[in-house]
Amino acid sequence: MQWQEIRNHYPNQWLLLEALAAHTEAEKRVVDELAIVDAFVDSASALRRYRDLHHESPMREFYVLHTSRESLDITERQWLGVRAHR
Repeated sequence: MQWQEIRNHYPNQWLLLEALAAHTEAEKRVVDELAIVDAFVDSASALRRYRDLHHESPMREFYVLHTSRESLDITERQWLGVRAHR
């Protein structure tokens, strides 16, 4: 689904989304296709679920977003250093 479709179907909600198709342009992540993983009443619940899923599948691209956002403006960050595996 596209972001505007998602906003119409899930007004004023916190969502956990997965990017199915995305690319980078000028340090911005452009998400072409999204899948809804789940909807939440608050950001804390969504972030807990994000953490669990990201731990299980670190190569998948998940986002926690509120549908009040008119557009996706996702800045890509490059992480430096060593990541500890649990």
